[in-house]
Amino acid sequence: MSVAEEEMAPVSKKGIWGWMLFDWAAQPFHTLILTFIFAPYFTSHVATDAVTGQAQWGYAAAIAGIVIALCSPVLGAIADATGPRKPWIGLFSVLAIVGSFGLWWAYPNTVEDTSVVLILLAFGLTMLGFEFAAVFNNAMMPDLVPREKLGRLSGNAWALGYVAGLLTLIIVLATMASNDQGLTLLGSEPLFGIDAAMKEGERASGPLTALWYLVFVIPLFLFTPDTKRGPKIAGAVSKGIGDLIDTIKRLPQNTSLFAYLGSSMIYRDALNGLYTFGGIYAVGVLNWSIVQVGVFGILANITGVAGAYFGGRLDSIRGPKFVVTTSVVVLMLASITVITTDPTHALFIPVAQGSAAPDIVFYICGGLIGAAGGALQAASRTLMVDQAEPGRMTEAFGLYALSGRATAFLAPILIAVFTDISGSQRVGVMPLIVLFLLALLLLPLVKQQQMGGAQN
Repeated sequence: MSVAEEEMAPVSKKGIWGWMLFDWAAQPFHTLILTFIFAPYFTSHVATDAVTGQAQWGYAAAIAGIVIALCSPVLGAIADATGPRKPWIGLFSVLAIVGSFGLWWAYPNTVEDTSVVLILLAFGLTMLGFEFAAVFNNAMMPDLVPREKLGRLSGNAWALGYVAGLLTLIIVLATMASNDQGLTLLGSEPLFGIDAAMKEGERASGPLTALWYLVFVIPLFLFTPDTKRGPKIAGAVSKGIGDLIDTIKRLPQNTSLFAYLGSSMIYRDALNGLYTFGGIYAVGVLNWSIVQVGVFGILANITGVAGAYFGGRLDSIRGPKFVVTTSVVVLMLASITVITTDPTHALFIPVAQGSAAPDIVFYICGGLIGAAGGALQAASRTLMVDQAEPGRMTEAFGLYALSGRATAFLAPILIAVFTDISGSQRVGVMPLIVLFLLALLLLPLVKQQQMGGAQN
């Protein structure tokens, strides 16, 4: 046991649950807005056509990613020097909530360019708020439990988040969102006086995300302990930025850390791209309805719960590197399968018009993506802990969290550009395969810490 672990003050169960509930609170953003409900709705009912909508959504996500990449290192360095993370989480939570509410005004068949820009600005604000809040929440994890318990803590938190995503998705599909006939997944009209013709069910995914987050993030602020306050903000700015520069300069000297930051930066970006454009792709290429995309999302979230939960336990047996490597391979194969499937082909094999085979293949891919994504995200946090120098855990973990957004714009901008140039959604998502492959090639250089303290 390390000195840091011996000196670690025990954290109450309420404190642990408060931290894990952040994933429960924030997951509807990824499930409802970014992937299965609002993004496909935007491309199919707000944008002029699916290809234009995918490109517009990609550019918006890319711009938000660039802002995150530029601001995260500075904000993270200041926060690391001053201490507490909760004030930063609170600040960005406000942005997330305001932006989510703004999506309600994304009326169908919008023809004014200004209105589309405002909708995309609201989405960008939402993305900035949730992603920045997650950066500082993740940085709190190493202070909560000893190293040997991090795998399970991370896995349990991700699994909890997937359950929240699944629950909110079922709520939207069963009571609010409608198909072309104006009926919900249960075959009934939307509840709560929702107007199906105006797509109020799909638009309500924004306010629902905001309210859900507002309620369930409260335990984090009430019960989870935070880092003690450090120097005043004036001195912290120069100190934090100076420490960050020194850390970055030393990175090439640590091959394992350098390779892992590069690999995780790439595969997390590719995974986010897969999540972001999976539903959009299904609507534009397979001609799915929002309800069908929602069923796809339910399946992906169910397997995501299992992947995160069992991935955390496999982490304890085989180590996080094995879980990360296996998950990246599965995600790359699933991406290849996706682009070989359209209404008349399944795995490049021609099928009869109206065959259910393409839909079945896509559903299977959704299950694999959910399981592998859940396991990958759970194991990634613990593998980063293994790269840290003794006594520099906060700095290293903060660098991991920040680097995860450094190229957040890469997958969306590649998808947007390839979609624009080719005029094809299938060609547009091909860069994700290359990103997963690049990440995989770096992983052999990464070492993982054994429970006894040695690296392998």
